Amino acid sequence: MEHVHLAVEEEDLYSGYNDYNPAFDSEMTAKFPGSAIGPRPLATSFGARIPLASSMGRPTTGAVQDGAARPMTAVRAAGYTSSLTRGSTFDPLGQSRGPAAPLEAKNEDTPEEKIKILEKKVNDLIKESCMAQSSGASQLALEKAKEAGRKERTLVRQREQSGNADHVNLDLTYSVLLNLANQYANNDMFPEALNSYQVIVKNKMFSNAGRLKVNMANIYVKQKSYPKAIKFYRMALDQISNAHKEVRIKIMQNIGVVFVRMGQYSDAITSFEHIMSESPNIKTGFNLILCYYAIGDRERMKKAFQKLISVPLGVDDEDKYLPSQEDADAEMVLEAIKNDRLHQMERDLKVLAEKYIMTAAKLIAPAIETSFVTGFDWCVDMVKSSQYVELANDLEINKAITYLRQKDFNQAVETLKTFEKKDSRVKSAAATNLSFLYFLEKDYDQADRYADLAVTADRYNPAAIINKANTMFVKQDYEKAGELYKEALRNDSSCTEALYNLGLSYKALNRLEEALDCFLKLHAILRNSAQAIEWLLQVLSVTHTDPRALAKLGELYDGEGDKSQAFQYYYESFRYFPSNIEVIEWLGAYYIETQFCEKAILYFERATLIQGRREGREGSAGSTDSSRRERLSAKMRSLPASNEPYEASSPKEMDASYVDPLGPQTERPKTGAKRRLEDDDFADEELVDDLLPE
Repeated sequence: MEHVHLAVEEEDLYSGYNDYNPAFDSEMTAKFPGSAIGPRPLATSFGARIPLASSMGRPTTGAVQDGAARPMTAVRAAGYTSSLTRGSTFDPLGQSRGPAAPLEAKNEDTPEEKIKILEKKVNDLIKESCMAQSSGASQLALEKAKEAGRKERTLVRQREQSGNADHVNLDLTYSVLLNLANQYANNDMFPEALNSYQVIVKNKMFSNAGRLKVNMANIYVKQKSYPKAIKFYRMALDQISNAHKEVRIKIMQNIGVVFVRMGQYSDAITSFEHIMSESPNIKTGFNLILCYYAIGDRERMKKAFQKLISVPLGVDDEDKYLPSQEDADAEMVLEAIKNDRLHQMERDLKVLAEKYIMTAAKLIAPAIETSFVTGFDWCVDMVKSSQYVELANDLEINKAITYLRQKDFNQAVETLKTFEKKDSRVKSAAATNLSFLYFLEKDYDQADRYADLAVTADRYNPAAIINKANTMFVKQDYEKAGELYKEALRNDSSCTEALYNLGLSYKALNRLEEALDCFLKLHAILRNSAQAIEWLLQVLSVTHTDPRALAKLGELYDGEGDKSQAFQYYYESFRYFPSNIEVIEWLGAYYIETQFCEKAILYFERATLIQGRREGREGSAGSTDSSRRERLSAKMRSLPASNEPYEASSPKEMDASYVDPLGPQTERPKTGAKRRLEDDDFADEELVDDLLPE
């Protein structure tokens, strides 16, 4: 094809305009922009002035006459116009022209504009849903996700009506469905989430959608459908190429963990061993040790422990943070970054690694050798030759604590005394434990000596300060002890031992308000009731029909959010003592929450009846009884209305009598309760022999 160049000269601006070259006939038309399948370009005065042939025919070749407009060409069909008239000059940059006419305003009534507006609304709803979830508003996030789904379907219908069904925005559809599935999962609506994921996975138009089978597998894990979870993890693994190594490793970790939950340790070991050979990490190494421990393979436990302590963390290279020597502000830079997020993350990783190594050593020490001491010494020797050499001392101290658990006091003391010449941190820890041991043995002089040694080695060790304060307390120097307890709290505000002991000191000094304040703070910090539950269970093992102990257990489990256990103990308490209004009220509220309103009515009726009888017997109700009566009335009113007007049962229809745990009397008057409800929780139950007191 012959190339034609446009020559522009000052003397004759239009020289050569009407020259025609037949090489441009019909072959260039299809290549020129502005065809029917693309958008029409905006009108502009800057464009090619080469005469091009078109399917409409060749341009007129006559000379341009003065005062006549320039002939039209096929270029106009592509959106290019010419406004040159007589006396005008060729100005391709538009420098000599006045201000350009404003662009035509968009018409929002056209189908294209409506679709664009709706697309933006859908995108905004997805963003709002994600933001709501990040702020903890899971329910709002789900509502926004559902609304985005509804508007996206409206958008698809509008495209179909406008004839643009082939231009469906697949990325937007994918985003809507994925966000909806995620929000269902975040709200524990697992069947709905699985259905939404399934819609995406089955659609062949969504590339790489098979990866979402990981999300589906995670839901199956939560549902404890472990075989299905394994199946979907493996299907997701097949969809991910080897180039995405980290993702594949994480999926294989999940597969191993699920196998552990299923008790299939051999399969879990296969997954974990592969990971440790390809991309070793601390968590997988620890899980591998647990699996070997579960099957009792002591040799492989040793090898796995050696692999665990050799996993590189990449956090010890401090030189990577040093600025160049020419930097005059080097110290300021180091000061600024010493506690940044990266350093915090590295410290957390190191702490986690040390925790796993310590736990693994304590776990396998008794199992890998003939005795605990030999096994622990082997672990210590391995750690001393690794990057965690500073952990060796901690393991030695832990060995002393293990001696204590085995009630071998002398070996514990001997082990701890070997640390007296170590560095300050280890020396303080060992001396603290020695002080504690001697305090338990009531050798207060030795306890005081080692407490001083511990405090001297580390002035900010709260445990050492508490031991020193304890020696002051037993000497009845409560003022000095209190000051030391407060110092320990200043060093560590979460030191509950110091807070409790400070309360005891205030109590001994008869400063009861301050003592109460300490105990209330302690109660606010230690919300868990594990110790109380343990002791109450021991009480019930001796007297398992104690209604107060049962009610207290119900209260503790309720505080921890375990409603099923709370109901069990509250119900047992009610069986043995059916006149405790607090217990009856809790049971009524429980049945309201579980939507068994008929049973709730029965309990509230009983509570109201007992309250009325007490008021009649005592003459008048106090403020507590009055507030309880109002609360019961409010709960009764909160019950859903039935078809018939609600009426409280008369006293004749309710049996509020106490059931003697020794068994039924010879003859008992009949009541109307059986007539009203055959399967009544309040019916007297026959006690079996194992429920009778000894």
